[in-house]
Amino acid sequence: MEMEKAREALMVEEEASELVSRLDVRPHRAGRDASFYEGFALRGIRVDHIQPGLLTCSFKVPPRLTDSSGNLSPGAIANLVDEVGSAALHADGHHMKVSVDMSISYMSTAKVEDELEIISRVLGHKGGYSGTYVLLSNKRPDR
Repeated sequence: MEMEKAREALMVEEEASELVSRLDVRPHRAGRDASFYEGFALRGIRVDHIQPGLLTCSFKVPPRLTDSSGNLSPGAIANLVDEVGSAALHADGHHMKVSVDMSISYMSTAKVEDELEIISRVLGHKGGYSGTYVLLSNKRPDR
């Protein structure tokens, strides 16, 4: 029963699969241009404040990043943590390293059109390692 639930969680409906397969995605220059994936995930994000080691953004949850329950999907959250954490490193004068180790705690959900505040802080650097802290919080007080 549990294995079937796992299988269902990874299934994509035929109609959705067909729509995605028809997308015309052009190659990008790695390291120079944003990829289709980055544009898809980050379109609509607004940088509200930036200073060395600190980045504050606003993001309205779009329908394209929600799961079957209408919540911002865990994968989209992980991607936002990765991208905004990396941007904070750039604001601090450092560049993203090759490997990433993330620990994410999901405390509540965000629905379509909910406005999120995303705060990313650089915790420090040691050798080739940089640490960041990224917090996504819903601006709606009841969530």
